[in-house]
Order: sequence, then structure tokens, then C-alpha cells
Amino acid sequence: MIIKSIENIEERSVSHNSKIKKHEFLAKGEIDGVMMFSRAVFPPGEIAAAHSHSNLTEVFYVESGTGEIIVDARTVQLKSGVCVAAEPGETHELRNTGSGDMIVLYFGIKT
Repeated sequence: MIIKSIENIEERSVSHNSKIKKHEFLAKGEIDGVMMFSRAVFPPGEIAAAHSHSNLTEVFYVESGTGEIIVDARTVQLKSGVCVAAEPGETHELRNTGSGDMIVLYFGIKT
């Protein structure tokens, strides 16, 4: 069993934008097949720049706030309760288009 609390996890920047902060609940190697599980806070106007992964599916769940995700040139509006999965090779970019923080839970599954 693995138990972690956000209060005990060091806040770090995401690799795509130092203004977006995350708490990583599970890191690569802690559970077979799971590459990471994190909670990220996107301040208004911040973007996790377009990128893709060759060996993982990345799943995003919007906890709160509004924004958009662009997956292979298709734009999907994000709001609380929306879940989007970007599969291996799909280029994806997340943007906070709202006036408050957008909070996103996300995890990667090795494929």
C-alpha cells in the first residue's frame, strides 16, 4: 500500500512551464505501468506547451477551472469534470483560458 498526502509532497514546477506547479503523488516506478500521477495548478493564461509521448497515454481530469486542450489540432473545452486522454504520439497542449486557477489531475500509463 502507498499512502501520500498533498501536505507532505514538495511542490515543483512542471517540465513544460515553470509557472505551473504540481504535486506528484506517484512517480515513475512506484507502480508497474504507471508513469506518474500528479495534480497541477495552472494560473490564468498559463500553457503546458505542445508535446507528445511515444510510450505513454496521458489522462487529464479537470478538478476545477476552465481551459482547453488541443490534441492533434482538435480543441476540446475544459471545465470541472471533463476527462481527456492523449494517446501515444498525439501532440497535446493544455491552456488555462479562465480568470482563475485551473486544477488538473493527470496520470500516465506506459503503453
